[in-house]
Amino acid sequence: MSHKPTTVADLDEFTVLIDARSPAEYALDHIPGAINCPVLDDEERRIVGTIYVQQSAFEARKIGGAFVARNIARHLDELFRDKSKDWRPLVYCWRGGMRSGSFVNWLRLVGWDAQQLKGGYKAWRAHVIEQIAQRAPALDLRVLCGPTGSAKTRVLQALAEQGEQVLDLEDLAAHRGSVLGAVPGRPQPSQKGFETQLMHRLGGLDPTRRVWVEAESRRIGRISVPEPLLQRLRESPVVEIAASPTARLAYLLRDYAWLGDDRQALADKLGSLRELLPKEVLAQWQAWALDGALTPLFEALMARHYDPLYARSQGRHLARLPNAQRVECEDLSDTGIQHLAARIAQLP
Repeated sequence: MSHKPTTVADLDEFTVLIDARSPAEYALDHIPGAINCPVLDDEERRIVGTIYVQQSAFEARKIGGAFVARNIARHLDELFRDKSKDWRPLVYCWRGGMRSGSFVNWLRLVGWDAQQLKGGYKAWRAHVIEQIAQRAPALDLRVLCGPTGSAKTRVLQALAEQGEQVLDLEDLAAHRGSVLGAVPGRPQPSQKGFETQLMHRLGGLDPTRRVWVEAESRRIGRISVPEPLLQRLRESPVVEIAASPTARLAYLLRDYAWLGDDRQALADKLGSLRELLPKEVLAQWQAWALDGALTPLFEALMARHYDPLYARSQGRHLARLPNAQRVECEDLSDTGIQHLAARIAQLP
């Protein structure tokens, strides 16, 4: 049984990764594939922390030790009873300290070659940041831009279906990046969770082939695009989808039809624009929302909000927009998007 320091580079050597942190910590972010076997649950962690602050470290360890022993015993009984002697777990907590250390000691007493991740989750987090910083500048990006309603995300999906490499940041962020961009049934991940997914996605890309990505601002909902990737995106070649207003409106009415299912929620979302619009304009938009009148609402959003925002932001953020390749489009139906993607894929 080896007791050498185990680092992030050694992850593939183990049968299973065990995250010994609390469920709340695990939910925010964790090493992909790790299972959560907390030695302290969320409430127990709160209790121990309170005792540590209000009484002493000794009292906290005494109470916490009992929690930890019971929880580890339960995991051994319920999850690991059937594991053979050659089962090899790697355990981590926040910093590679007492939580994972206690777990490893018990597993080793049983006879398994259990190891503790040096530096814990913090070491993993540093690895994620480092990998994004290394991989993002090497990407051969092609940036799709166009005003809201140009079906950029659907074009990305069609490009992927046609064999092109795609980096769909809005899918990773579970948000479409606009005032109405929340995705039904998909809460946004934490910032750390997003970056872990991003690093994993970057690792699967072939650096010798181009990668299509949608033009994004610094923030996608409440998620921030990491600076190395944002800079690479802003300096990369641009392809602009020049769809007609009629095609864009038809696409928006089809793609955002679900907004009409909860009219009050739609009106409330529009309220976030109150600092940008005259009161009477916002009142009219919210009245349309409450009436389910999506056609005049989306026409007004395009003319008064989305298009001016696009005109201001893209020229400022995309260095190579003046030299963009423009692709005209009059049809953003499902078939039209497939044809549009095929045309884009043929560009040099």
